[in-house]
Amino acid sequence: MPGAIPNPQPSPAAYPLSRALLEAVLADRLSDRFVAELVWTRLGYRPATAPSAVWEAGPATPPDWAEAFPVAPELIATRPASVRLTRSIAAEHKQLLKQQLGFAGYRIGELYPRRTRRATAVNWLLAHLAERGEPLPEAGPLPALLQPPPDPVQGHPGDLPVG
Repeated sequence: MPGAIPNPQPSPAAYPLSRALLEAVLADRLSDRFVAELVWTRLGYRPATAPSAVWEAGPATPPDWAEAFPVAPELIATRPASVRLTRSIAAEHKQLLKQQLGFAGYRIGELYPRRTRRATAVNWLLAHLAERGEPLPEAGPLPALLQPPPDPVQGHPGDLPVG
C-alpha cells in the first residue's frame, strides 16, 4: 500500500499491558504506530490478509468503530480517530491516567498533539483494563525502547505527520 509505514518493532499483541509499557508510551519511547497497534488489537482490528501494513476491522471490532474506520485509523496522526478514542472512555475512567500512573500531564513546553494523543491512548488502555476488571501489572515484557525524538512535533523516524 502506498504510504504504508514499516513497523520495525515486534507486534504489540506480543506485549501485555503493564505500568512500564504505558510509561514508555508517555515518555515517547515507542513509535506512534506501535502505540496505535496497542489500541487496535484491543479494538478488534487485525492485520489484513493481503501483505500490507493495513489493519482492518474484524469480527470483534465494535460496530461503531468498524463503520467509522473499516481500516484501523492512525490514532496519533489523525485528530478524528483521537477524538473518537477520547469520547469512548467512560466517565468513571477519565481520571485513570492520574489515579493509576500518577500522570499530572505534560508541562507547557511539552504540549504537542502527538503527546496529548499518546496520553489519550494510555488512558483508553487503562479504561480497557478497568472495564474488564483486569489489574495493571507493574512490570512486563518491553520491546526495544527508542530514544525520545529530538523533535517531539515530528516524532520518530517513520511516524506520520500529525494532522
